[in-house]
Amino acid sequence: MTLKKTLKIILPLILGGFLVWYSLSKVSIETLLKYFQNANYWWIALGLIFGILSHLSRAYRWKYLLEPMGYKPDFGNSTMAVLVAYLVNYAVPRAGEVSRAAVMTNYEDIPFEKGFGTIVAERIADLLMMLLIICITLFVQFDFIYELLTKNFSIEKIAIIVAALVVGFFIFSRYVKKATKGIGLKIKNFISGLIEGATSIFKMKNKWAFIFHTVFIWAMYVAMFWATVPAIENLSVPFGAVLIGFIAGGFSIAATNGGIGLYPIAVAGAFALFNIPEEPANAFGWIMWTAQTVMIIVFGGLAFVLLPIYNKNK
Repeated sequence: MTLKKTLKIILPLILGGFLVWYSLSKVSIETLLKYFQNANYWWIALGLIFGILSHLSRAYRWKYLLEPMGYKPDFGNSTMAVLVAYLVNYAVPRAGEVSRAAVMTNYEDIPFEKGFGTIVAERIADLLMMLLIICITLFVQFDFIYELLTKNFSIEKIAIIVAALVVGFFIFSRYVKKATKGIGLKIKNFISGLIEGATSIFKMKNKWAFIFHTVFIWAMYVAMFWATVPAIENLSVPFGAVLIGFIAGGFSIAATNGGIGLYPIAVAGAFALFNIPEEPANAFGWIMWTAQTVMIIVFGGLAFVLLPIYNKNK
């Protein structure tokens, strides 16, 4: 293993360890344990059901990308490939997509590059959904965000920042458009690939079924987060805070191995904007992250073990 690959594995774990320490400096382990003991696990179980439904829908959605290439994967294999991918991502960030494609190559004879290509197309759809949720949040919480900005910045400063962003975006887009090498070309290719992938969704034979499952997957993600809130006694979280907390938690998962350490900090920070007390907010972040992590470890581990047994007669 090269030094670069080793650092990609070790550095996120070190960062995660530091973030765990930092989070626990905000709320003690003893206090956290009390929250875990007093949590209403019926609400947590409901949240996990929503999470499981999202995974099943993701596995089913995959067929709409594979079928046009002449492949009809077994739903059981697709589901277990998705679960294994989530598990691998906890160990090595972004390696889950590779393992997911490899599972289908091994058990469904789908060429790796084709399977991986469909996963990239899925990620584009998921990125667009995340952007849509952010836009919905900005719309739903416009008054709150506007008040928050005007409270901390004057109108003149906000106008200068917006103007600077517009000018910066214009200069950046011109640079990327003319780029023929280096990072500019990489960004250009990424954006063109993103646009191509997004438009290809609407050219699919079963595009509306694919779009339905994409919306359903993300609705279940939000529902899982929202359903877990009542598990913490006396924790009142408005829907706007749920959306902002969900977005913050989502970015934390992308930044570290499954959001280890960072997830509770990100969620508590989002809730703090709504004057939600730090202690129960941190506790909710830890309970939410633990529930997701246990679900992935249990079901991902079972999928890893069951895959060869399930396919032994093939």
